[in-house]
Amino acid sequence: MTHLLDPVRKAAAASPERPSRTPAARTARRKALLHWIAVHSLGIAAALFFVLPFVFVVLTSLMSDQQALTRDLTPNTWEWGNYERVFNTPGFLTWWRNTLLYAGLGTVLTVVSSIPVAYALAKFRFRGRKLSLMLVISMMMLPPQVVIIPMYLFWAKQMDLSGTLWPLIIPMAFGDAFSIFLLRQFLLTIPNEYLDAAKVDGCGEFRTLMKVVLPMAKPGIAAIALFQFFAAWNDYFGPQIYASENPAAWTLSYGLESFKGAHHTDWNLTMAATVLVMAPVIAVFFFAQKAFVEGVTLTGVKG
Repeated sequence: MTHLLDPVRKAAAASPERPSRTPAARTARRKALLHWIAVHSLGIAAALFFVLPFVFVVLTSLMSDQQALTRDLTPNTWEWGNYERVFNTPGFLTWWRNTLLYAGLGTVLTVVSSIPVAYALAKFRFRGRKLSLMLVISMMMLPPQVVIIPMYLFWAKQMDLSGTLWPLIIPMAFGDAFSIFLLRQFLLTIPNEYLDAAKVDGCGEFRTLMKVVLPMAKPGIAAIALFQFFAAWNDYFGPQIYASENPAAWTLSYGLESFKGAHHTDWNLTMAATVLVMAPVIAVFFFAQKAFVEGVTLTGVKG
């Protein structure tokens, strides 16, 4: 038996050392480990940079009135009743209803009105197409403060809609420059062969848009819908201009400023109101982040 194992032992002794045990391999593994540690350390540091302020707001919202003014970082007693006190504040539920109306209806109108324009700019060939796209981009670069005076005079003096949110909602029915541009860039990634095949089967432009383009453009549509929803939910400038004179038309962003002024020493209640304002946006992004990230990632690949 011993003489049968001799060739195996000799071959093992003559074979080179395993690659994983060579100095070069150990150095490569060490570099890879250090690179992994460095990358994840930066990621953790960046995550803490963004998460810690939110954690501070939540913890402060659960403190008592006296403890909120101290240097304590954690509540001695968890005051969950602070959120109930905020909800019972006169006008808070009205601010919620107005914000949902503004953000929800505005998002629907923006998406519905932006899709046909983006589709035309992406797939139609007509005279003035490049000029139209340049006008859309120019509208993106135009600050809203530039046109706020003539717009306010139109809605307040001519249409008599001052003190309401309709001057902010109605213009969304005519499209949004950023949404049109973003969706147009996404539609460029859809091969024209799909549209040609649908037209060969007898589909017109409208049916091609509804049956072929929209199902393939769901990530892009989700992206512009979320962008518009977040912008309307957090909008402070618009409600301040048009709805400041009527507390019944205030939104959460504008009403929160009034709430902070009324409870400037009750930081626990102010933080609780802030959490209630942020919570819906965080929840919407959490459940729709896959479609949102996919839509933003694929946008601009072609064009």
